[in-house]
Amino acid sequence: MNMYELLESIIARSPKTVFLVRENITFEEFPNYIRARATTLREAGVKPGDTVGLLSHNIPEFMSTLFAIWYLGARVLLLDTNLTPIEYDNMTDLTNCKLVCAEKSFFYDAEKFKFFDIQTKDEKTDEKLKPYPLKGDDIATLSFTSGSTGIPKIVPLTHDNLVSCSEGLESLNIFLRPGEMMYAFLPLYHVFGFAVGFLAPLHFGMGILLQSTINPNAILQDFAQYKPHVIPAVPKLWEIFRKKIIDGVKAKKKWGLVSFIMNHQKTLRFLGLGKLVDKVLNQIRAIFGGRAHCLVAGGAATKPEVEKFYNQLGMNFVQGYGMTETVGPICCSKPVKKRVAYAFGAPLGGSECQIRNAGEDGIGMLWVRGKQVFGGYLNNDDANKECFDKDGFFCTGDLVSIDKNGEYHFAGRKKQVIVLDSGKNVYPDELEALFLEIDGVKNVAVFEHEVNNKTVAYGVFSVEEGMTMEKLAAAIAEQNKKVASYKWVTHFAMTTDDLPVTSTQKIKHHVVRQWLIDGKYTNRHE
Repeated sequence: MNMYELLESIIARSPKTVFLVRENITFEEFPNYIRARATTLREAGVKPGDTVGLLSHNIPEFMSTLFAIWYLGARVLLLDTNLTPIEYDNMTDLTNCKLVCAEKSFFYDAEKFKFFDIQTKDEKTDEKLKPYPLKGDDIATLSFTSGSTGIPKIVPLTHDNLVSCSEGLESLNIFLRPGEMMYAFLPLYHVFGFAVGFLAPLHFGMGILLQSTINPNAILQDFAQYKPHVIPAVPKLWEIFRKKIIDGVKAKKKWGLVSFIMNHQKTLRFLGLGKLVDKVLNQIRAIFGGRAHCLVAGGAATKPEVEKFYNQLGMNFVQGYGMTETVGPICCSKPVKKRVAYAFGAPLGGSECQIRNAGEDGIGMLWVRGKQVFGGYLNNDDANKECFDKDGFFCTGDLVSIDKNGEYHFAGRKKQVIVLDSGKNVYPDELEALFLEIDGVKNVAVFEHEVNNKTVAYGVFSVEEGMTMEKLAAAIAEQNKKVASYKWVTHFAMTTDDLPVTSTQKIKHHVVRQWLIDGKYTNRHE
């Protein structure tokens, strides 16, 4: 089954269900928009086998264009809206992408590809145009991981991968229900937003409420007007919402009462005070529209007190773990009597997980296998030999342990991927290669560090004699402009000493970070 056939199966099952909520478009009406957009794109030159870029916020045209590209037998290059023209040029060049469907705000003078205004009005529909007979092993999407400059890794996901991911989510049917509404403000170009905000609703026959902004006022207005049932977000946002709720209750001098009711609600219900409990908790749940019963977190670890807070409000707080290479979630939290802190869940249907080379503490490398796991990086045999074994298991590069509930716990990363508070990944290799271009820089280590209670990408620069902090700061700022702003290194230290390296001349990042903590590097810019 390919993705368009999956859509057809949902239409047959739930034709009158509203698919795009804000636009009031049902599942059976949606193909009209797909065929019209496919007609337009075919006239723009899109052919079977082509790679077509998609550069857009969460707008309805993203959805119709996505399916239209598949309708024509082409593959989709999902592009992050936070990147720079240099990065887009590199990505399109490496994937032989000649056309990028984008909002006009992203247009620039590109030499090797053309832009297509994604919000173009489709003037006609060729009723004779039929969906291209894509096979399950045909590539559906291309995404970049491990950075987008230098030597990138390109993840091709097949139609089988995507459909298998949607089918694997069936075990979440206690949380996700046909006809309900999914709030989709997480970017659909990112695997978390793509899997939870798109594939899950498609599988269950749910409506999708698209939101193209992360403006809190717009989000709260949506909650009040549309009352979504399921809301996914990164942990940092759940922390912000929690703080705002608590601060608001404290301002009314009612936090003592509310916290008491939240902590003792079972006892209060047993004593016949259930109506009081519901009255208090309903006032807080009303912030999310009053119908939200499932909150989903992913992209980073969630603090235990945050998870506990929302569960006490009576909203199931579901955590997941996944990667671009696995089409998002391969593990998700399951209902247990008492969850262990920082658990990210158990394998979903169709996924096999193994912990290999575990130490005495039970921590080892996580390997996964399943139909939703990709088949290998595009044109990168060396990387594929490193991360796949002979039995088809993929090495995630993440260190994990498992608890008595059968749920996995994240313990660290084999490679030094930096996860910001927003859930976005920053790849040190990419930034280090960028900064080594600076005259006077001998070596550099970029790693995850905390500054003023905020997770940042921190750099320690080994420089030649004569380099000053002022010169280095200006050079770093100039190099930062070549990548997305969330990747910028604005906190760093400078030393004329050599950085510690292994016998193969690889930087010992953990040693550099410890030396920073110990005060070895005093010449800092923070």
